[in-house]
Amino acid sequence: MSETPETMNPYEGFKLLRDHAPVTQIEADGPWQVARHADVHAVMRDHETFSSDVSTQPPEERGAPSMLFSDPPVHHRLRRLVSAAFKPSQIQKQEQQIHARCKELLDALPADTEVDLVQALAAPLPVMVIAEMLGVEDGDMATFKAWSDEIFSNIGDILFGTPSAESVRAAEAMNAYFLQRINEIRRTPKTHLLGQLVATETEDGVLDDEELLSFCRLLLIAGNETTTGLITASARIFHEQPTTLEQLQQQPQMSATFVEEALRYYSPFSATARRTTKAVELAGQVIPEGELVVPLIASANRDERVFEAPDTFKIDRDPNPHLALGFGIHFCLGAHLARLEGRIVVEQMARRYSQVALVNAANATVGELGGPKTLAVVVS
Repeated sequence: MSETPETMNPYEGFKLLRDHAPVTQIEADGPWQVARHADVHAVMRDHETFSSDVSTQPPEERGAPSMLFSDPPVHHRLRRLVSAAFKPSQIQKQEQQIHARCKELLDALPADTEVDLVQALAAPLPVMVIAEMLGVEDGDMATFKAWSDEIFSNIGDILFGTPSAESVRAAEAMNAYFLQRINEIRRTPKTHLLGQLVATETEDGVLDDEELLSFCRLLLIAGNETTTGLITASARIFHEQPTTLEQLQQQPQMSATFVEEALRYYSPFSATARRTTKAVELAGQVIPEGELVVPLIASANRDERVFEAPDTFKIDRDPNPHLALGFGIHFCLGAHLARLEGRIVVEQMARRYSQVALVNAANATVGELGGPKTLAVVVS
């Protein structure tokens, strides 16, 4: 039976695009896909031509702007407010806590028994870390993850259509929770990240409630999905390439290059979105002004024009100019945190296990935003 677009490995489909249709429109009036590394890089680098303000919602319905979907000067102002908390020196201070959280979750993970790795490790670890930075208490963690998943899984409808009733309820519940915390912090200042944001004064004065809520949503949602995808990708690689687990057992210092290659090989975010501010030519194709452009990050990261043997996982690949964490002004704010969490997870798993096996590898999905929502594994 020949493969159809629905059953084709997405990476095979990406190669067809790179070779035969590197910039192509999806149906009449649809978005434009960009498949090659050079072109994806060009789109991410040029924020003046390829705007991140992609929403079709009326401005009055959007609430406070988000860093993810704004351009300078709004983007620069918002990023400056939180960037200090995500500097490598600050993130390094989280290392001991991440080690402890990871150990706690892996201690509870049964050996030789089928378990959903997303529920057991990949989802709770990053949300715990970000939530702790925002002052969330342990008892609220599971609720937080549910809100985050509901909102993130509907991000397309939120930006371009009508969000589901469930995602609206999740957003309202999350907002109510944080408003209560913000008001408590105004009465009793705290030193965690949310406490610092509440206390911050800008040229426009202190941040208002809607701006603070926007930061909380961004950090919780964007801050955990990248790492969740990275952890599930690592488990898939351990299953497909068992020798990588052995290499990490013998040389734990290779965890950093393992993480970089995992980000390239199974990118946590397969694509992003931009909108053209003027007509532009890309790979010989003219894209009119006002068009939605979808840079295919997962395709760019397998481009044979840039990466030798791109469909082979090389634990020590160097150089590795992948675009999994973005590029330009929208380079992932939490990149240092995601890398640190990923490194700690693979080091601890390598120390504990001789095998990480996917239960149903043939049906395990790839290419989902933020990684798969479930991943059944057996560790031993």
